[in-house]
Amino acid sequence: MDLAGLAQSGVSRNSDVTEVRERNRQRRLRRLAVLLALVAVLAVTRATLAVVDVAEGRAGAAHSVLALPRLSLPGLGPYAPALLLTLLLVAVIGGPMLAMGRSPHVLYRPEEMGIGLADVVGADTVVEEAVKTLNLFLNHRVLREEMGGNPRRGVLFEGPPGTGKTYIAKALAAEAGVPFLFVSSSAFQSMYYGQTNRKIRSYFKSLRKAARREGGAIGFIEEIDAIGSARTGMSGGGGREGVAGVVNELLIQLQSFDHPSGWQRARGVLLDVVNRWLPAGRRLVERPPEPANVLVIGATNRAADLDPALLRPGRFDRTISVDLPSRSGRRQILDYYLARKAHEADLDDPLRRDALAATTFGYSPVMLERLLDEALVWALRRGGRGLGWEDVQRAKMTSELGLAQPAALTERERRCVATHEAGHATVAWLVAPERKLEVLSIVKRRSSLGLLAHTERDERWTVTQSEVENLIRIAFGGMVAEELFFGETSSGVAGDLKAATEAAARMVGSWGMGDTLVSLDAVPGPVHPVARALGDDGTARQVETILGRARDDVRGLLHANAGLVAALRDALLERDELIGPEIGEVLVAAGALAPGSPARAHSPAPGSPVPAPGADPLGVIDLRDAQPEPRA
Repeated sequence: MDLAGLAQSGVSRNSDVTEVRERNRQRRLRRLAVLLALVAVLAVTRATLAVVDVAEGRAGAAHSVLALPRLSLPGLGPYAPALLLTLLLVAVIGGPMLAMGRSPHVLYRPEEMGIGLADVVGADTVVEEAVKTLNLFLNHRVLREEMGGNPRRGVLFEGPPGTGKTYIAKALAAEAGVPFLFVSSSAFQSMYYGQTNRKIRSYFKSLRKAARREGGAIGFIEEIDAIGSARTGMSGGGGREGVAGVVNELLIQLQSFDHPSGWQRARGVLLDVVNRWLPAGRRLVERPPEPANVLVIGATNRAADLDPALLRPGRFDRTISVDLPSRSGRRQILDYYLARKAHEADLDDPLRRDALAATTFGYSPVMLERLLDEALVWALRRGGRGLGWEDVQRAKMTSELGLAQPAALTERERRCVATHEAGHATVAWLVAPERKLEVLSIVKRRSSLGLLAHTERDERWTVTQSEVENLIRIAFGGMVAEELFFGETSSGVAGDLKAATEAAARMVGSWGMGDTLVSLDAVPGPVHPVARALGDDGTARQVETILGRARDDVRGLLHANAGLVAALRDALLERDELIGPEIGEVLVAAGALAPGSPARAHSPAPGSPVPAPGADPLGVIDLRDAQPEPRA
């Protein structure tokens, strides 16, 4: 293998691992040939002796030295039952004890995994970095002998759940053509003292053995933070080894890849015996053992909790962040799964797929697959043979908002809920053109009697001060609408006030959008940033000022556009739910300006009288709105 294999972007095919595997295969063939030759010589010799015996008239003779001896056991007499009972107790009690120290891993052979790097989509940067690490693993001898370097021994995959950490590791092992030893950290835990460390030792022993047999092996430890969390000096653990002892064992085993094999140790003992009789100048010298070519991959979504010693050079010295896919990555993942699932022709439209990728911000690959599986369920319910666009929308609404659970509301409560949600939607339409209104509903889902679901039109990772203020105004839309149409508010505004208060507290205490530049996040400790902001008198007053100003703005806005609120309310009372464009159609028909118009927030709809305060008094209801929190 030349040095080009270390720099190429694809996986090396002609590698040191391949050469070692071929050499081991030829060695096994030679051993088998020698064994078969010995058996053949034995058989021919016995056949020759038998012919000679027949020729000399001794066909029944059993004096041949090559004949197998017959074994017989003396009579046990009255001791037989006691002996059998003893053997049974040893098997029942001692057997499980001996098996407790076995490695709990699951061995996957390359051909058993059924996936490759071509199946890893939506994570091009991660795959590129992983392939570089894999090529160092495959060409370890070139790196060590020709360049004087050391291959990576450990790689840490860190990222949210469901982003494909295990999937990528399996794909790497399949591409490398080496055994993949999967183990969950919880499988190492044992109630017996010393067994957890013993299982860890056994696992790494299996890794070294597989690597020497196949030229390399990849070990994968799922949720490694369960056995690798930071040591605190305490050695508790309910009578078990404790965190410190387990981490110490893991640290030691990560340095064990150059340990000699059992055959090398036996040969060393033999050489020691021989060297006792030889002079100093003629003693036999054993060559150093070649390190086992092992790559250990750890996966966690809590990398900050790991012990620092695990992350030092020579151990898990490379961290690869497996993040949630971007918009283009989600589009690739959707294409991959839709190619394998029955679907209707409307989902072959590139615009539909782009729209679905845009509205699934924050979805992991597993969530996207689950969304399409749920859409298949909806397709089956309507008698379809493949999922369609409407099935995907229903599945998305169900997974994000919950199943529809119609509640027996009084007519007054139902009218209040519709007014409340119409207030949210009207404010969002008027002041926040950057928000996309997706669902407006008065159908009970989970704990919500009604909801407005709205997202950003573009994929964003930051938020500006004006956008946060718009979110606060949207939160006050329901409360002000209740005041406007009923003269009082209900307990349903609790969730709105909570969301608005949290946003305002972060503006002042974390994002520097208030009258102070002091960040309360700089204060060490586990206290939540919102609690810090509200616990300080100065920042609490600023939060109250921001909330009061937003409420006053919304009051003036809805007084001038009460007709829009009434139009949405009536549409909700008639249809229960408005999805996507239906919300805008109702507002435009009521006289609202199109989204993005700079004057729309101050344009009252024609013929929109302001209802008299106190009309239609309201009973107390429990209403919570599903509104996403602003992202920092």
